[in-house]
Amino acid sequence: MTHVLNSRRRRLAVAAAAVCALTSTACSTPQSSASGGKPIVGLITKTDTNPFFVKMKQGAQDAAGQQGVDLQSFAGKQDGDNEAQVQAIENLISAGAKGFLITPNDSKAIVPSIDKARQAGMVVIALDTPTDPASAVDATYATDNYRAGLLIGQWAKAKFTKEGKQARIALLDLNANQISVDVQRDQGFLEGFGVDVKDKAKIGDEADPRIAGHDVTDGAEDGGRTAMENLLQKDPSINLVYTINEPAAAGAFQALKAAGKEKDVTIVSVDGGCPGVNNVGSGVIGATSMQFPLKMASMGVEAITKFAKDGTKPAASAGKDFVDTGVQLITDQPQDGVEAKDSTWAKQNCWG
Repeated sequence: MTHVLNSRRRRLAVAAAAVCALTSTACSTPQSSASGGKPIVGLITKTDTNPFFVKMKQGAQDAAGQQGVDLQSFAGKQDGDNEAQVQAIENLISAGAKGFLITPNDSKAIVPSIDKARQAGMVVIALDTPTDPASAVDATYATDNYRAGLLIGQWAKAKFTKEGKQARIALLDLNANQISVDVQRDQGFLEGFGVDVKDKAKIGDEADPRIAGHDVTDGAEDGGRTAMENLLQKDPSINLVYTINEPAAAGAFQALKAAGKEKDVTIVSVDGGCPGVNNVGSGVIGATSMQFPLKMASMGVEAITKFAKDGTKPAASAGKDFVDTGVQLITDQPQDGVEAKDSTWAKQNCWG
């Protein structure tokens, strides 16, 4: 009988292995064998190609080594890829992770998967992009994205006022999903420039005649170029361009240069990556707001490690529903009343 039972167990094990090999869904692996007994911490980014998320992953890896935890990393194929992030959460639940950090590709659509993870006893921390609602996670470690937009808006307003120029504004946003980071940067910029944004939670409902239009970029250089080309066809008099990030800004500049308008248009952005900082130094970008992704990730890993050790969950900054990891305006064209650092300082503190 014992021989028969053992034989049956072996057949079941072989069958289970075959199922794992033939399906795309990860099978559960005991934590002890998967991680050598170390607590598992997950990192799920929007993509694994954007320098911002590359630096975030580096920060998480460094912190994981210092904290003695096993970091498992996942990413979407492109901005907006919610399904890949849903699958990553399922994998982490199966692996018995203590928690994970996530930059949501869709702030609303990912919430049911996050709920499932938290019900399984995991701590979930959003990085950079808040969930909708923000209470869907245990904590959010992020740039104040509204302030990042506000700073470049205030800088642009001071510059145009000083030069006596009337603005024609193009806004190169992320995508059509109205996710929080996209909305906050866009609306912060417009308010900083003095535009009535009407509903602060919605892009595109403004009635200000200075706005030439909005288009989307997917946060990518080729998307920025295409969006800029589209808006130039609509209004060739555009002279101020807001972009969701610095890759989109680089693409916008290419389109402006191809149209012979690069010297007549001011570009502002958000990121603080080394390529973007170099573009500030060369005059491609007039001003950018620098974020600190390495700090976000390292703080997040430390928080989940603390939870794994003693059950303590992270808390938000005083007066905010997220932990503010800082933002710094960068420009080589300082304007009165707007505090900033120059590109020399930024090159010593940039990422990517």
